[in-house]
Amino acid sequence: MKRYLLENTIYKILCWICALFTIAICFGIIIYIGIQGLEKFNFNFLVSEPNPTFNEEASGGISTPIIGTLVLTVIGILIAFPWGLLSAVYLTHYAKKGIITGFFKLAIDVLSGVPTIVIAIFGLAIFSNPLFAFLSSKVDNVPGIQKAFGRSFLVAGITMAIMILPYVTKTCIEAIRAVPSSYMEASYAMGASKRYSIIKVLLPAAQKGIVTAVILGMGRIIGDTAIVWLTLGGTLRMTGVQPWYNVQNWWSTLTNTGSTLTSYIYYTSPAGEGNMPKVAFSASLFLIIIIILLNFIVDLIGKSQALEGEDK
Repeated sequence: MKRYLLENTIYKILCWICALFTIAICFGIIIYIGIQGLEKFNFNFLVSEPNPTFNEEASGGISTPIIGTLVLTVIGILIAFPWGLLSAVYLTHYAKKGIITGFFKLAIDVLSGVPTIVIAIFGLAIFSNPLFAFLSSKVDNVPGIQKAFGRSFLVAGITMAIMILPYVTKTCIEAIRAVPSSYMEASYAMGASKRYSIIKVLLPAAQKGIVTAVILGMGRIIGDTAIVWLTLGGTLRMTGVQPWYNVQNWWSTLTNTGSTLTSYIYYTSPAGEGNMPKVAFSASLFLIIIIILLNFIVDLIGKSQALEGEDK
């Protein structure tokens, strides 16, 4: 009995040490980036456009990388969310157990484990096909080459959707499975059809879990670099017809290159291809704030679900 208590105490101490070490590393990174990034972090830095220069004092701000991050996130979510939600509904309420269903679930698990750089290379290879030139632009004036440029907000957004699809699907599946079966049974007892019950009963009941899936997908898109680097390009400003923010120029903007916060950090950081650490740290600080806020929202949703479960 004493040996058991001793082992249990040792395991508890080791768990606490590991947890504290992990928390210390996390807070250490946040504090270091915060200290380094506060020097250039101000309102003007957030609303001004970046300047392609080697002079750090004249480097401008991160307005277009912020807009690029937002555009890419919206495109990715608009594609992945309905796709993942419908897949989750099919797997939980329509699919019968069999080889095809098992293969589908295996494909989701495999896709979630594929490195983003592999997905990025796949996206670049596919969207460089001239059939998809309408999503970016066609390579002209090169004899013997029939290729699309394969880099644009639309291309990167579609590739991002493929990357986050398994995470959105899995989270939606868990949200749907968390709904008590009595909800659907009560709906059937009232004479409602399966489709009506899913739309009017099941999905509203799983709403908070589904919102969590969307937020997690947003976090994955916002923090990715490999897909942005290969399928969006590395221009600091929006390309295409200017000014990019005019409504008539939006399609040109979507089919051309730009930047996001992650690519901006890479191209300005000494660890990447730049030599402007102050602006890189400031952009990193803003990115971390966004990720923390998203995780905070997910945590709030999870706590509200737990409280509702206790009330029931």
